[in-house]
Amino acid sequence: MHEAMEQRYLERLNRYVKAMRNEKADCIPIRPFAAEFVAAYAGYSCQQVTHDFPQCFDATCKTMADFDWDAGPGSMVYVWTGLTQALGLKYYSIPGIDISADTAFQYVEPPEEQAFMREDEYDLLIANPTDFLYNVWLPRASTDIVAPGTVATGRNNLALVKGAMAMMNYFNAFPAQGARMRSESGTVNAISGIFKAPFDIIADKLRGYEGLVSDMMTQPEKVLAACEALMPHLYHMAQGGSDPDGHVPIGFWMHRGCVPFFTPDHFNTHYWPTLKPIIEALWERGHQTLFYGEGNWDHHLESFRELPEKSIVFHVDRTDLKKAHEILGDKFCISGGVPNALLTYGTPEEVKAACKEVIDIAAGEGGFIMDASAIIQNDARPENMRALTDFTREYGQYGTDPVAEIPPRVNDGDLKTDWPQAFPKDTLPGGCIPWEEKRKEIPHIPGDEALAKDIFEEIDGLGYLFIWHCLLSF
Repeated sequence: MHEAMEQRYLERLNRYVKAMRNEKADCIPIRPFAAEFVAAYAGYSCQQVTHDFPQCFDATCKTMADFDWDAGPGSMVYVWTGLTQALGLKYYSIPGIDISADTAFQYVEPPEEQAFMREDEYDLLIANPTDFLYNVWLPRASTDIVAPGTVATGRNNLALVKGAMAMMNYFNAFPAQGARMRSESGTVNAISGIFKAPFDIIADKLRGYEGLVSDMMTQPEKVLAACEALMPHLYHMAQGGSDPDGHVPIGFWMHRGCVPFFTPDHFNTHYWPTLKPIIEALWERGHQTLFYGEGNWDHHLESFRELPEKSIVFHVDRTDLKKAHEILGDKFCISGGVPNALLTYGTPEEVKAACKEVIDIAAGEGGFIMDASAIIQNDARPENMRALTDFTREYGQYGTDPVAEIPPRVNDGDLKTDWPQAFPKDTLPGGCIPWEEKRKEIPHIPGDEALAKDIFEEIDGLGYLFIWHCLLSF
């Protein structure tokens, strides 16, 4: 890597991490979560960047380099539809296949009567979430995968093989993409890993929003037990994909736990009690969580304040920025706040005025990251993104020199609470078939049983990662 580019990368890493730790760097870091915008800017269609991820990587790298941003995701077009099509997943409309080639992929939630989890199946989910995903959820969510007890077709077998191979191909490409961003433009990979709240998982992929609303009226105790059963698995997935150096946060996409989707009481009884312990445990491991607060979270800011200092970055979409800064700003970094509609329909001068307002409210003492309110799609105008970038670079200076060094970890990574270790043995995350169960099928092991156990659990863990990433990432 060229020495000057590595210098730029280290300066940006230091700037980004300082802001996320609620400190004042040399200037405000710019970290747009640009999705289909990179396609429009680089001359690709939505179909190309969604269905052929190397083209998305190319478009992302070109956009990062041309706009000279400090940080960004390796790909914010996060759903690779080559994989979803291989698995036959029903809940996405694919650009160029199901919808226009210039329309971003769409999530299609089934009606309540066709939800991928029925109202009387909570006990099945609670008993063994991983088994439920393989045996009940995936066959219903796929056009090709059949349920246990039915005839296994060739298309069933192919879907599982192609889906697993596609996932491996996709995920294995991301480290090289991060290295490419670093070497070509000195850009920091903004997040590492994925997390969603247990309550949101039920609303998004299992019961659906309407089904969960009904269940909260008729069987709230079952919903809570299901959220609690999901907790260890969602923690395990977040921890497993996190940045081992503890620099960049875990991405947490917040969907339906806020008012008006659910009442403040439901947030307090179900959403928050099954979310807060996970965030605290991740922080004890040295990992921040990016609370990407889609929608309006005004009602819940005081709850977020209960979290340990610096443990999260709170991203403002429709939340009142001034209120968020007043309640959270002394403990946590804040990002976002520039309306997406303005980036599409406004003028560069209007965008600059919005950026000034956001900076004046939230960035005076540091601890702020410039970004749009929500994920930036292909309707944003390049001249407005340029205005956001150039104005922030000029107005967002703190008057100190950049620092080119790798930031230290905040926490030592030792877990100080007993919450994850307190999981019941029958719900331990990380595998599908316990070795003790497999061992009963083997009459005698003449060689090294510990080696056999280690390799079995390693490969079994890949099967675990596959189904949970199907649920979380696709």
